[in-house]
Amino acid sequence: MWSLSNWRRRRTLAKHPVAEDTWQRVRQQLSFLDGISAAEDQWLREACVLFLHDKHLTALPGVELHQEQRLLLAAQAQLPLMHLGELNWYQGFHEIVLYPDDFLSPQRYRDASGIEHEWDGEHSGEAWPQGPIILAWDGVMASGGWDGYNLVIHELAHKLDMLNGDANGLPPLHADMRVSDWAEAMQQAFDDLDRQLDHNPDAETAIDPYAAENPAEFFAVTSEYFFSAPDLLHQAYPKVYEQLKAFYRQDPLARLRQLQAEDPVYQASYQGL
Repeated sequence: MWSLSNWRRRRTLAKHPVAEDTWQRVRQQLSFLDGISAAEDQWLREACVLFLHDKHLTALPGVELHQEQRLLLAAQAQLPLMHLGELNWYQGFHEIVLYPDDFLSPQRYRDASGIEHEWDGEHSGEAWPQGPIILAWDGVMASGGWDGYNLVIHELAHKLDMLNGDANGLPPLHADMRVSDWAEAMQQAFDDLDRQLDHNPDAETAIDPYAAENPAEFFAVTSEYFFSAPDLLHQAYPKVYEQLKAFYRQDPLARLRQLQAEDPVYQASYQGL
């Protein structure tokens, strides 16, 4: 059936084609996309065009954006949505602001006694409810590997989380998922990480200790690991991995294992399994 939205989609894709050599250069910089199928690759390529048409990238002085750099960011942003259907998961914001590196952000906190504290915190990314995403470009460029770090996915996970209101570590779950299962897996892992850091604030934890800040950061950090270090997340918190697998409807661990089985480079480089 003809629809205006499908017509606009086809028109946008036709007006902004991505050359094959450009796309392959983007793919070469994002090793965590290795192992996706040809159909997934085609979906991702088109989704990048639509994302860049829908969102405005504001590059501050010191950031130069060409098509390849724009696609690099978009591919990381769209990977989590690859099997989530046609819903507008990234609703509520239209702009991504790009700083050249970490930036100072005013912070405010009211303690238990009612005293308000204000300071400037150095951040590499921020996601505001009904506001823009803010990213440090050097963090974007450092993302995309199998190393447990992805600034783009981290901040956009906050946006998924905010679809239910305030960021609290509970994004809108699918009909075949149970909130009780999600809460149990996330809470047990969060408490375990918190106990380790209470015992030793400098502990070498299996995942970034920043995940212990609060449930929202736990969801964002584990989303990073789900896509960029699925072996480490699965080894540390298998129930969390299974919940994220059900939510994102992807299995990056299976992709990584297949790559390790087929490619000596992966066998030598990724020994976390």
